[in-house]
Amino acid sequence: MTLSLPPESEHTATGTPPENDPGLDPVATRPADEWWRSAVIYQIYPRSFADADGDGVGDLAGITDRLEALPELGVDAIWLSPFYVSPQRDAGYDVADYRDVDPVFGTLDDFDRMAARAHELGLKVIVDLVPNHTSSDHVWFQAALAAPEGGPERGRYIFRDGKGPGGDEPPNNWESVFGGRAWTRVTRPDGTPGQWYLHLFDASQPDLDWDNPEVHEEFLDVLRFWLDRGVDGFRVDVAHGLAKVEGLPDYTKPATGGSMGGASFPLEPELEADTQHPSPPYWAQEGVHDIFREWRRVLDEYEGDRILVAEAWVEPLRKLADWVRPDEMHQAFNFSYLMTPWSAPALRTVIDESLDAFGSVGAPSTWVLSNHDVVRHASRLALTAENPQGAGLGPDSPGQPDPVLGLRRARAATLLMLSLPGSAYIYQGEELGLPEVIDIPGDARQDPTWFRTDFEKYGRDGCRVPIPWEGDAPAYGFNGTGQSWLPQPADWAPLARDAQLGADSTLELYRRTLELRRAHGLGTGSVEWLDGYGTDVVAYRNGDVTIIANVGETPVELPVGEVLVASEPTAEAALPADTTVWLRVRE
Repeated sequence: MTLSLPPESEHTATGTPPENDPGLDPVATRPADEWWRSAVIYQIYPRSFADADGDGVGDLAGITDRLEALPELGVDAIWLSPFYVSPQRDAGYDVADYRDVDPVFGTLDDFDRMAARAHELGLKVIVDLVPNHTSSDHVWFQAALAAPEGGPERGRYIFRDGKGPGGDEPPNNWESVFGGRAWTRVTRPDGTPGQWYLHLFDASQPDLDWDNPEVHEEFLDVLRFWLDRGVDGFRVDVAHGLAKVEGLPDYTKPATGGSMGGASFPLEPELEADTQHPSPPYWAQEGVHDIFREWRRVLDEYEGDRILVAEAWVEPLRKLADWVRPDEMHQAFNFSYLMTPWSAPALRTVIDESLDAFGSVGAPSTWVLSNHDVVRHASRLALTAENPQGAGLGPDSPGQPDPVLGLRRARAATLLMLSLPGSAYIYQGEELGLPEVIDIPGDARQDPTWFRTDFEKYGRDGCRVPIPWEGDAPAYGFNGTGQSWLPQPADWAPLARDAQLGADSTLELYRRTLELRRAHGLGTGSVEWLDGYGTDVVAYRNGDVTIIANVGETPVELPVGEVLVASEPTAEAALPADTTVWLRVRE
């Protein structure tokens, strides 16, 4: 018989704090009318979105040309990965000038036109900011190299004398997250070996010293530069970095339990009461919070809801919530959710923990499944072997994904994510069901991880391939010349946007789901768990919508009601495996 809905659960997670909590800042209990509390934000990776000049690299003019597709999809805002002046050794995350556009992407006028068009279309504009490090081409670092040891120019970065005879050993044992040691030695003008400088990423990305007031003033000015141009917020790269423990002590990672691996750095748990392996002295230090309080005061000077979004790979969630206290940032990426396996108990746990942790400080939870640093979830959810974060996928990777199963799970996971209260992020191309590109030739790969690990880790190129717009056009409509900075698969024509419009497609599933999300106010709703569906099912109410996700292998009987949207067809009141449905249930 048809399963009836269970009685209302006693557990309702709202993502907002108790109104009468005397220890909570009143700012945290403001009405949920700020746009960022429930926004769906679309990540644009400029190199791979659209290329107006045909040189094979996406640009700002290309973004402007294609912007109308995004309000049609149903998103509220865009976030752009870096487009600043850069030698592009790490795809723009090595910034040489924070106040100008790299010629490969266009000009400041191109940015202004793009931002103005986005605002005309009702889209907020968030830009990336990279404060942990600059490019080695930055004028500051070039001045540091030319300056004498101990000079003020070197004080903007982390230069140290080496250890051992002649200073031949690096100042400590820290490792770069791209592989290899985190220190590079410079040469003095007379040709003799000099000091070492810290770079937690590539050697071309020297870390700034945030104990230096000049660094603070520089970035406050950078914030104002872009706020004056009308941006609505900043996504802050490596927001858990910046501050390092005084003295830069050695650090040895735990053999187990200390790191889940990282797309661009490890996801570090808080290791309490572990004296042998304390938390890394370069991640999640208390000093970062003073920096972001300073930034928040600048944003609050401007009209409108301007926001700060933390890219902070920090565990547990209750510690990550420190980044979004009422006087700090507005959002933090929920990487714990992104990393959760396709398991109903695990999903229920991370949803509860997310809503509780972020709600305790008056912040919305965010939800994300893919971005420019991780294996696309249409492939990741169908892997059959461990794939450490940052390893990427290549032809020799174990546990190759099943593309059919991967897309099925990705669609189900997306419907689950978009039904949750808070703000959600969509990475360009996921609305087309794009998988990770695995067969990129070695000589075409560009991620520093590939080179710094001696071709052991494939890195992030597979999720950064230019996206397809038109199935029969050169480069699938990415441009008119057929050029592409990373090779596009030969079988992507059916995934192109024009091939999916109006069809029974992943694109139309996203459009329908986002329309319903807005219509039913799910972003500002709450989670009321429903029992009685078994251990392989995630089931809850959010407002007048019942969401049921079958994460197991056995079909699940559905309650009587109207199907609003389903990730796969449902038949005879049964929900198939790896399928999510939204229902309006008959009481």
